[in-house]
Amino acid sequence: MMKKVSPDYASPNTGHYSPGVISHGMLYISGQLSIDPDTRKVPEGDIATHASLALANLDRVLQAAGLVRNSVVQCRVYVSDIDQWDAVNQVYADFFGEHKPARIVIPVGKLHFGCLVEIEAVAEVDKV
Repeated sequence: MMKKVSPDYASPNTGHYSPGVISHGMLYISGQLSIDPDTRKVPEGDIATHASLALANLDRVLQAAGLVRNSVVQCRVYVSDIDQWDAVNQVYADFFGEHKPARIVIPVGKLHFGCLVEIEAVAEVDKV
């Protein structure tokens, strides 16, 4: 049985998807763009600013599911400019600390709304 996970956003989510879905003991988190989900505004600033916001959005879905960052098993990080990877990697490392989920980094060029970063993840709900 699947359970939808959606944080309380001040602005409605008009996309045809769920921010998160729990199924078979895992939380699947949809791609979290570097956009404020309450105001629908993209931040001004560099790719590190965008990475911080995308990770904050990821954290918000985790919290809505009652989970913590250390529950994350795997991440896919989409970046608009692979040459800026070092800045994104630093923000990512600061976010997760000693926890190191499996990860893939995918340079994609232009992202929706002019965002510079999008991150999706899978987290463990039930401990083995």
